[in-house]
Amino acid sequence: MNDFDFFIGSWTVVNRRLETLFSGCEVWDTFTGTTTCVPLFDGGGNTEEIRFPDRGFRGFTLRLFDVERKEWSIYWANSRTGRLEPPVVGTFTGGRGDFYGDDTHEGKPIRAHYIWSDITATSARWEQEFSADGGRTWESNWVMEFTRTASGA
Repeated sequence: MNDFDFFIGSWTVVNRRLETLFSGCEVWDTFTGTTTCVPLFDGGGNTEEIRFPDRGFRGFTLRLFDVERKEWSIYWANSRTGRLEPPVVGTFTGGRGDFYGDDTHEGKPIRAHYIWSDITATSARWEQEFSADGGRTWESNWVMEFTRTASGA
């Protein structure tokens, strides 16, 4: 239930985001951000607000641990739409978190996969990938490299 305790605090973020999805694009946009994660329910949840000053928007994540099912649900929203997107759901195994869910891209159904990996006391990696073919193939489209700030412990 305390899988995300490592993420509590403040972080700087280097983002790499694929410019165009599902087109064979290999051009990545790199930009920075800052984020703060706050605990809920003694480790059974948390909220995070991430700021992208160069892009003019913010993101918000809500993570909740389902005690009965023993899995996490991760919800995302951003200031551009104000909508809470459908969750990805999953667990951590061996220091890696894998979370899957249904989403849409340009009105078509896709699968989403979030990966948490390379977790240390001062760094972590998050990756998002999408599948347009039901999970047979995946396209990585957003990578965040987190570094804990000096005041973020």
